[in-house]
Amino acid sequence: MRSVNGDWRMYGLAALLLAMPLQAVADESVEALRAELERLKARIEQLERERANPVREVDLGSAVSGTERVPQDSEATEPVEPDVHVGGALRFNMVHRDFSETSKGKRGESGLDVFRLNVDGEIDNILVSAEYRFYSYMHTLHHGWIGYQFNDDSQLQFGVHRVPFGLQPYPAHNAWFGVPYYVGLGDDYDMGIKYQREDGPWQWQVAFYKNEELNDATSPERYSFDLVRNGDQQNEEINQWNGRGAYTFGLGTACETEVGGSLQAGEVYNATTDRRGDHWAAAAHLDSRCGRWHFQVSGIRYDYNPINPEGVSSDSVQVGAFAGTYDIASNADILVTNVAYNLPSPWKRIDSIICYNDYSQLFKDETGARDSRINTLGCAFGMGPLFTYVDYIFANNMAYFGDGSLAGTGAGDDDWHSRFNVNIGFYW
Repeated sequence: MRSVNGDWRMYGLAALLLAMPLQAVADESVEALRAELERLKARIEQLERERANPVREVDLGSAVSGTERVPQDSEATEPVEPDVHVGGALRFNMVHRDFSETSKGKRGESGLDVFRLNVDGEIDNILVSAEYRFYSYMHTLHHGWIGYQFNDDSQLQFGVHRVPFGLQPYPAHNAWFGVPYYVGLGDDYDMGIKYQREDGPWQWQVAFYKNEELNDATSPERYSFDLVRNGDQQNEEINQWNGRGAYTFGLGTACETEVGGSLQAGEVYNATTDRRGDHWAAAAHLDSRCGRWHFQVSGIRYDYNPINPEGVSSDSVQVGAFAGTYDIASNADILVTNVAYNLPSPWKRIDSIICYNDYSQLFKDETGARDSRINTLGCAFGMGPLFTYVDYIFANNMAYFGDGSLAGTGAGDDDWHSRFNVNIGFYW
């Protein structure tokens, strides 16, 4: 018979033998857990590196044909929302014209000026800008282009956009503009490609335009003035180059003065003779904003040399816009002198008051031809979304004023005529 102590020793040995495999299992679990923790730690470090540097290699073989390529095992990212603004304007005119018996008899007229819609947007570095206009007598594209914004803030535009020539963006302060606009050398839009950049105070623009904006020189239903084909006049603008450079003195100060020059050269295609003539224009311009004052001065020279059929004079060429046409002198000089003052508003609800006097004159080359002049005295008032022009326009031998003519012939009107114009617009 065994003793009690011996029995306990037997039981202890058995317990030790049973515990040994359990301890081995526990040790193995600890090692497995430790390995799992090391693996998770390495994964966390990898994720931190990817977060700091999001560029990943793309397996081109896994890309879906015709779609954006997506790397294998990459996490889906939210698409970039385009920054697009839809705006527009609705404008009305109230007019009194001293050269119209109907206008004088009714003591003035009123009506729709324009209803327009604008779209401007950007996604990544891709730009888009477009505007369509509706008038009571026509509707037309004002501009429409797609562009790219480079990292150095330079820009490329393709489509129908503003031609870089002369005073920019507008060679006047008033709603009616002046001579440069009515001969196609101010706020003009054509179809082509343009590159522009700014280097501190320097601004550069270079462009090529294949043709006018509609690619239909027979239609005068357009916003900006171009050569149009009508009757004996069968000329149109093609293959035009533009360059504009300017330097701003006092950039970033309360008195900035931009001094620059512009060049334009292209061909004039005549549909009757199937031959190409040429045209060119050059401008020097100064645009100064000092305190509340704004001064604009510009001198322009232009020449059209079409190859017309026999019997058709080359002293004049025909331009068109706003559903109408008229002749202008083929060779002439233009002078622009504008001044404006931004008055402090005495009324809380009126945001801005700008008063101005804009003058421009067309000096025709042809001996005996009457020059054309237009002067506009007025003020523009800004009040929230409302913007109103109040203009008194005084013109001599100017298109749209009596029998005024911009042509180089002896025809025209020696009398001065006036137009009192109030243009009220709501913008959004």
